[in-house]
Amino acid sequence: MSPAVPVPDMMTHSARVASRQRWAWYLYDFGNSAYAAVVLLAVYAAYFKQTVVGGAEGSRLWGVALAIAMIAVSLSSPLLGTLADYAGRKKRLLLFFTALAVGCTAGLFFVQRGDVALGMGLFVLAEFGYRSAQVFYNALLPDIARPEEIAAISGNGWAIGSLGGIVCLLIILPLIILFPGTLMVRISMLITAAFYALAAVPVILWLPERRKARALPDGATYLGVAIARLRRTAGRARSFKEFIKFIASYMVYNGGVLMALNFASIIGAVLFGMGEQQLILFVILVNVTNVFGAWCFGMAARRAGSRQALIVSLVLMVVVIVSMFAAQTVTAFFIVGAFAGFAMAGIQSLSRTIVSELSPEEQSTEFYSFFAVAGQSSAFLGPAVYGIVAAEMALWYQARGHAELLSEQLGQRAAILSIGVFLLIGLLVLVFVRQGEHSKDRAVGGEGV
Repeated sequence: MSPAVPVPDMMTHSARVASRQRWAWYLYDFGNSAYAAVVLLAVYAAYFKQTVVGGAEGSRLWGVALAIAMIAVSLSSPLLGTLADYAGRKKRLLLFFTALAVGCTAGLFFVQRGDVALGMGLFVLAEFGYRSAQVFYNALLPDIARPEEIAAISGNGWAIGSLGGIVCLLIILPLIILFPGTLMVRISMLITAAFYALAAVPVILWLPERRKARALPDGATYLGVAIARLRRTAGRARSFKEFIKFIASYMVYNGGVLMALNFASIIGAVLFGMGEQQLILFVILVNVTNVFGAWCFGMAARRAGSRQALIVSLVLMVVVIVSMFAAQTVTAFFIVGAFAGFAMAGIQSLSRTIVSELSPEEQSTEFYSFFAVAGQSSAFLGPAVYGIVAAEMALWYQARGHAELLSEQLGQRAAILSIGVFLLIGLLVLVFVRQGEHSKDRAVGGEGV
């Protein structure tokens, strides 16, 4: 008779392996959030606008760079999703795109005043690598979690990821205080790249490639399958009118959220003369209130419903944008930023929740993919609009005799109002989404499947 003692030992070993793999997955989010915090939010955006380009044209070209990156991501994401499902090489592809993001982030160190093409090109490639890597990072989640654990583990990854951005900013902040100037700003790009790369190592080493490659249908290509899947999902989604109304709402208000995120540091620099130190503190504050907001809106959703909680978060965000337009001091901007982080947490987390509530259970993966593609497809519009409005209005005021700095400030305030327009339109569409009606739609949609 076999002894009973080895059984718990084996279970303990299995639990340790599972825990290690999950922490590897968490740490990747911890690392790539540093990229978002430093490059997108706190440091590089303002550096590119103020130093690399300068003047109103800096806002326009930052918006153009963001738009190019998001268009590239939206066009490639269906193909990348298909590769994640069929190729059986999720880790290799994750490594490739992570290396692209890390390498190009490190390359930003070489961007100096006047290096506009280099600064835009490297950023576009870094952003493309960063967002493409997330496709394969997300695809690894089912490999480390049972279906009933996915929501909790995904939430843990999001929370730990937010901490990663804060930690990296706290590493950079004292260096910028001790050594002010553009050189340390450029060195912060190297620090961010190293932070991202080191945090990605565990997922490459500890997560096995569990799913083998799936054979494509006879005569099919990855691109053909990707297009066919997207068409199929879109066809099915059309039968769920409340889901479609929500997607329409999301595509608009998500543009407003991205405008606020991607131009926050530029707004702080132009309107209030904030330097790198203050911008870093600002983004840290936004990240902290973001975590708190996710918890609060999660409770609100459980008590009042996801749609109602999302409406509240959007209304709060509209109030935030109006307050940002009216803000006249750095202190006021910090207060507005704190509420912005709080509100955006609700918008981002609840949007994902509503997708699950409005989609059929048996097709939830497809509908989430459609949700992701829709968000990426519209993501370029908001930042492009903001950059164009800020630049054109600044030039308009300059042509009428206003000083350059004042013209830029007035252009930024006009662009801030455009954020509010996106949020309000998205909110108005959301009001007409009826969460209790999708069960009827589901039955109708099921007839055509």
